[in-house]
Amino acid sequence: MKQLIQNLKNGQTLLEEVPAPQVKRGAVLIQTRRSLVSLGTERMLVEFGKANLIEKARQQPDRVKMVLDKIKSDGLMPTLEAVFNKLGQPLPLGYCNVGRVMAVGEGVTDIRIGDRVASNGPHAEIVCVPRNLVAKVPEGISDEEAAFTVIGSIGLQGVRLLNPTLGETVVVIGLGLIGLLTAELLRLNGCRVIGFDFDENKLRIAREKGILAANPAAGTDPVKWVESLTNGVGADGVVITASTKTDEIISQAARMSRKRGRIILVGVIGLNLSRAEFYEKELSFQVSCSYGPGRYDDDYEQKGVDYPLAFVRWTENRNFQTLLQLMESGLLDVKPFITEQIPLEEYQTIYRDMGKGGAIASLLVYPDKASSERTVRHHTISFAGRKGVIGIIGAGNFTKMTLIPALKGRAMQGRAMQANIKYIASANGLSGTALAQKHGIAHSTTDYREILQDDEVDLVMITTRHNQHARLIVEALHAGKHVFVEKPLAIFEEEMSQLLESFQQAKSLSITVGFNRRFSPHALKMKSLLGDAPMNIIATMNAGFIPANSWVHDRAVGGGRILGEACHFIDLITYLTGSRVAAVCMNAMGPQATETTDNASILLRYENGSTGVINYFSNGHKAYSKERVEVYSQERTLVLDNFRTLEGYGFKGFSKLKTSQDKGHKTQFQELVKRIQTGGAPLIPLDEIVNTTQAAFAAVRSLKDGAWVHLS
Repeated sequence: MKQLIQNLKNGQTLLEEVPAPQVKRGAVLIQTRRSLVSLGTERMLVEFGKANLIEKARQQPDRVKMVLDKIKSDGLMPTLEAVFNKLGQPLPLGYCNVGRVMAVGEGVTDIRIGDRVASNGPHAEIVCVPRNLVAKVPEGISDEEAAFTVIGSIGLQGVRLLNPTLGETVVVIGLGLIGLLTAELLRLNGCRVIGFDFDENKLRIAREKGILAANPAAGTDPVKWVESLTNGVGADGVVITASTKTDEIISQAARMSRKRGRIILVGVIGLNLSRAEFYEKELSFQVSCSYGPGRYDDDYEQKGVDYPLAFVRWTENRNFQTLLQLMESGLLDVKPFITEQIPLEEYQTIYRDMGKGGAIASLLVYPDKASSERTVRHHTISFAGRKGVIGIIGAGNFTKMTLIPALKGRAMQGRAMQANIKYIASANGLSGTALAQKHGIAHSTTDYREILQDDEVDLVMITTRHNQHARLIVEALHAGKHVFVEKPLAIFEEEMSQLLESFQQAKSLSITVGFNRRFSPHALKMKSLLGDAPMNIIATMNAGFIPANSWVHDRAVGGGRILGEACHFIDLITYLTGSRVAAVCMNAMGPQATETTDNASILLRYENGSTGVINYFSNGHKAYSKERVEVYSQERTLVLDNFRTLEGYGFKGFSKLKTSQDKGHKTQFQELVKRIQTGGAPLIPLDEIVNTTQAAFAAVRSLKDGAWVHLS
């Protein structure tokens, strides 16, 4: 199928061939008929992409600070690589979609195949959208009108926050599409509406709708004009839908407001507020968030957990329904806003000089038939007779920034063992497609089973979200594939019994977990220096803050950072000590720490008498080293700083090893490809993988029980 994307690195807007998505649980699969181009939001993305690096940095000063902190901790080259990889990630465009339902996911009971629906799906021939972001379109509304549902809800949410009453005077600053829709909704609320914009075409449409509209560039002073129209009282409310960097608009809004007036920001403007202007009038100011309550809440949007109507009357989905009802009744007429309807293949007509032609609403028209193929071939490559053919399931940050660069990078070139990647699977198809095109991967797919069913594939590499790891490992082993899985092996102890059974049944197959730290040149050097004597090891992870609403913290999806990340250092200490964990105790910060804590200390007791301490903290400064390991043994000490510098004290012939940051990823993947192609013992003994996973589970259990947990 075809999908519109924006390349933020070079500014190109492209129509890409990508695999069609599959319907997910709680979601709806839709074949698109029309989609509306948001000239404001999409123009900002297009212009940002076309800007040079310096201009991009000026637009995002907060991110520049993050980059500088990363340079201090990780070094220049890894940071630049991360920045360019991020910019190279394609961005799907669009969020105002109308189409017919092709399939309904498990758990969706009130929408059927064939229904016509509006959703926040992107500009793509087929989209998969969660149920709470989908609304049925009444029969009396055309596809063209229904395409205004989502963008209209942005204006409606601003109106709801303003809470206007009959007869009030409200000013709308910025009469683009959202501004015009907002003004129209305010009129339906019985308000007198005053509007400002610099575009005469938009002003003409506004006046035809009964809005008192003026152009500040034509000599009208916005503040004085509002005062004159309100007998010096000022506006009851101001809704700002403009997009500009200047602070003048917020100042004008304050000065044209009456005492105790309300100001709602829907657009994007400079916000250097004058305290005096707000203080003297006791003005209230609020920023409106997109379509309404539920926006950016994963429980609502992705998991389908609705807010009770009695407590949250207007959610984003109920706002969608309201817009459709207003259009069906004829109260809201959006047809005058339609400037052009362009076939999808001719998208450059809109995007080439976006916003410069005076357009208000541009619609993309889609063909009647769309390819529903879930696998797309990007490069014609024969894999017949090749050994170690790879299929990757998951196309997130780890795959993009670590796995594929390590497999396809210079370190692999010129070696007898080449990484033969035949497939990359991603849920939405777009991220996998971008990586396939960039790195010469033959196929991208949205159906991972295609990989499992292909007899040419020898190794399946799993880099999905953590809750899928155990299930995919079992499926891959049953399909007769070797498996690499990025940590963790599993996030629930109940999953281990099925995994162990699968391991026993697949004795000729290997299972490797992404415990890469043991393959770092620093770890290898430490191992060679330490010998077999008992030792004390302290590992500190300055992990960095991750917002509480991230999937990583969701116990059912990410499992928490102890299970998902601290396991790295359990494995590293196991490798250095040459022993297995015998008992675990974990303590965490705070009076009521939960099992998904990311501020904890883990004590490890090993079978050979060694001890380990893992300090996993997320409350440190980003400029400080992210990872530090100290080893004490036989009156000798090793200190490893961020996998860049290893210093030894008391070792004959060794004092220091310094490299660019090397956490062992390339070496692990090189060795893995070699083992799959030529055979040999597993990279990491299976009993150590299982022991490390059980130790991570024991840490979580220890926190709950407040006691040491002994491993069997």
